Amino acid sequence: MNPVRALAAPLLLLSLFLTLPLAPGTALAQSVPDAPSVALTPEEQLYQQALQSLAEGRKGDASQQMSRLVKMVPQHAGAWLDLALIQCSLGQADEAERLFANVETRFNPAREILELIAEARDTGCMAWAPSSSGTISVSRGIDDNVNQGASNSSFIIEGPDGSVELPLLDDFLPKRDGYTQMSADYVRDLTANGTLGFLQFQGRRYDSMRRYDTASLYAGIESPWRFGRWLVRTTGALGVSGMGGHLYQRQAQAQLRVTPPLPLPPRTQLHLIGAATHIDYATLDTFNSDMFELRALLSHYTGSFSANATVGLMSDRARADRPGENRHGNYVSLTLRQPIGLKTVAELAYTRQTWDSASAYSPELLIDQVRAQRTQVLRASLTYPIAKRQNVVLEARAVRNRENISIFQYNNRQIQLSWQWLYP
Repeated sequence: MNPVRALAAPLLLLSLFLTLPLAPGTALAQSVPDAPSVALTPEEQLYQQALQSLAEGRKGDASQQMSRLVKMVPQHAGAWLDLALIQCSLGQADEAERLFANVETRFNPAREILELIAEARDTGCMAWAPSSSGTISVSRGIDDNVNQGASNSSFIIEGPDGSVELPLLDDFLPKRDGYTQMSADYVRDLTANGTLGFLQFQGRRYDSMRRYDTASLYAGIESPWRFGRWLVRTTGALGVSGMGGHLYQRQAQAQLRVTPPLPLPPRTQLHLIGAATHIDYATLDTFNSDMFELRALLSHYTGSFSANATVGLMSDRARADRPGENRHGNYVSLTLRQPIGLKTVAELAYTRQTWDSASAYSPELLIDQVRAQRTQVLRASLTYPIAKRQNVVLEARAVRNRENISIFQYNNRQIQLSWQWLYP
């Protein structure tokens, strides 16, 4: 789980502007933080780390880094002014005023900088206030296989006397139905150093197949950390989900995401992610398990185009005598996003996931095969803004699940039209 902070970009742009030399020879030459073209001095590296902290919402870390910098390089006018603005944004009015006065008396700032300082004084150094953002979506869709009914209408069992073909009951065949869905996401700053909390809700109500109605609620906390040039994000989350009006599953997850400082092309980042999830079923105790994941996410942005590629390994460890016992798997995914004109943004995503069990699924039920699952998901969407902070989203999804046990094979297609409201 990775949320975008609404104020990160404006803060970074303001900081970059304010670091222009206030007078000839008073500030260090600055390189672009994303891709320095020459070797940087320790002072320049520290300054870039402070700018990065601002971009990531870690004002406390940025303040400490700027304070270290002005002690190392007392003539760094840009750092003095940035430090004053950070202290002001944290509500430290007396300290900010001392720093503003220092800039005015020591560096003979240009008129534009004096006007910025005057504006900051007129506005006042208010105590830190958390920012928040959210999204609400209301959708209407059609699902042609609500119950994940089997693709084959019969089940073949291999017995001592040969193959036996058994017709499946109607309940095990695909069922089509319309649905209404509502989802909401909310993110709020918890500290001035980048820690945030989030809530996610989704509920789906089918027109006639009400026993397949679903609802889920997740809450968590995410904190950023930086160790030198390494960015680390830790996330903890708890969640519950229900089906047919009854509690179905509980989850607890811990995740660590590391961004190493690799020499990648501009606007490209590699994230290494590890996660551990405990899954507890309300009525199916034998299916309780612990899942462990290792993923590598490569992201690239070029103007309005973005691409994300993920590869991962998974291990699902059963806590009881689950059919098939432990299982391991892997997955790959690719997501592309591009404006296509008329204010419309298109997104295309593909995922392939595999699971292989450790033992026969259920010999006592005449299913003595070791389950091997291969699932492919293709998703396409078009997003069109209809008003300020309002979008219409048309989405289509196709799932193809292939397994060596025919009763578990299924296909699924969905099409959905959503109205989306963004806050703020």
